[in-house]
Amino acid sequence: MKRNIRFHQFSTSSSIQSHKKTQTFPKTHSLYYLPIPHRTIPQPKGQDLDFINVFHSHLIHSQWEKLTPLSKTLTPFRIQHILLKLQNDDVLSLKFFNWVHTHNPNSHTLQTHSFLLHILTKNRNFKTAQSIFSKIITTHLNNLFEALLHSYTLCNSSPLVFDTLFKTLAHMNKLRNATDTFIKMKEYGFFPTIESCNVFLSSMLYLKRPELVLLFYSQMKNNCISPNVYTLNMVVSAYCKLGELNKASEVLEKMKNMGLCPNVVTYNALISGYCNKGLLGLALKVKNLMMGNNGVFPNVITFNTLINGFCKEGKLHEANRVFSEMKVANVAPNVVTYNTLINGFGQVGNSEMGIRLFEEMERNKVKADILTYNGLILGLCKEGKTKKAAYMVKDLDKENLVPNASTFSALIAGQCVRNNSERAFLVYRSMVRSGFSPNENTFQMLVSAFCKNEDFDGAVQALRDMMDRFMTPDSSILSEVCSGLCRCGRKQIALKLCSEMEAKRLLPQGFDREKIFITSHENETGNLTC
Repeated sequence: MKRNIRFHQFSTSSSIQSHKKTQTFPKTHSLYYLPIPHRTIPQPKGQDLDFINVFHSHLIHSQWEKLTPLSKTLTPFRIQHILLKLQNDDVLSLKFFNWVHTHNPNSHTLQTHSFLLHILTKNRNFKTAQSIFSKIITTHLNNLFEALLHSYTLCNSSPLVFDTLFKTLAHMNKLRNATDTFIKMKEYGFFPTIESCNVFLSSMLYLKRPELVLLFYSQMKNNCISPNVYTLNMVVSAYCKLGELNKASEVLEKMKNMGLCPNVVTYNALISGYCNKGLLGLALKVKNLMMGNNGVFPNVITFNTLINGFCKEGKLHEANRVFSEMKVANVAPNVVTYNTLINGFGQVGNSEMGIRLFEEMERNKVKADILTYNGLILGLCKEGKTKKAAYMVKDLDKENLVPNASTFSALIAGQCVRNNSERAFLVYRSMVRSGFSPNENTFQMLVSAFCKNEDFDGAVQALRDMMDRFMTPDSSILSEVCSGLCRCGRKQIALKLCSEMEAKRLLPQGFDREKIFITSHENETGNLTC
């Protein structure tokens, strides 16, 4: 396997700029690399030389029992020379290193670790090298690159030692440290392999930094690190996450000119981008393009993405049509497929269709999870079938499933549909006691239900709980509560509530306090009570 390392000219003064959440990668300008520093260690003499030769002899003959008495006189200097003598045997080097860690751990230093890392990477034992890197990064990261650099020539090492460091930092999601390592590598003429670059790009996507993906990809091009299909898939995904769908489509077209064939992941990324923007017609076109011109077939992720896109838009008929196409294409629906559809039908209160899908799941041996039941419970609650929903909650115990925040929210919604604001509030209390946090929508359902029942004490209590969680109510909901309080002759409570919200900066935009209280003043001639 050839090293995918390019050597190109660049600036020695490359630096990374960071402003809060913004990072930029340096451009290349200059015409030289920094020379690799060559540091040696003194040759062993006298007792050190005798010790090293005896120890080495016992090692290569696997005479471990003879080494134990010598462990107390091990020093970092002696360990480094023994490792140099073993450097062509990564297996024995690692055994020796671990033996020292057991018998005399204090004799290990950053330098002894560096020597072993050179040996492991030179002999392509990358998995073990990454494991050791991940352990010492937490304590020696600031000096690690320099330690490797200074022992590089002495250990007759490979550039892959720096590549492995870069990859390990990327795996650990240490973006800033990985970026700093990339910059230092370039200064000495070392470039990461495309596999390591892909790990770094993946880490940036995982941490939701698509803008950094594009910046680093630009650096890869500037330094002639050739991308592969996995690289470009992540570039497509980054453009989609930034909403730049035209550029994502352009990358898809450029792949063919680069001799790379888009695969199902490429198309899925673009389909996801269109679905997130609500451009479902274009998403379907990409799916058809995939099948028609390129011989790439949709998989379960393709269909799940499309079904989710239609369900989010409330287009259940179209979602069901895609579901049918999925079966015709012999792509087996999974729990995500069924959950998406069941939740979609639940949102519009079609519990009958949700139950049909649930029964189909059971026939197809697809195991339901808590999301499945939440969708079913929501559908029943939206129709006000709270008793059936309660029976379904009891079924969770039989399936060893635990209710979560969405389960409670669905049950609250069911009580609100039936205008049972007091019961809804009891479910809310049970939700909080179970350690779950209601979201803004749950609170607003509660407040609205209390207002419909003209229970403004309950509405105020729910709003105060909402404030305690630093959530801003909807403008229309707050207006409804304040107007109701004023009609009941409780204007002071409404004024106090608004003042508390203003103090916490939680008054919603568009809330016209003056209009509400002026109107209530004009109506105060009546004798309204609640």
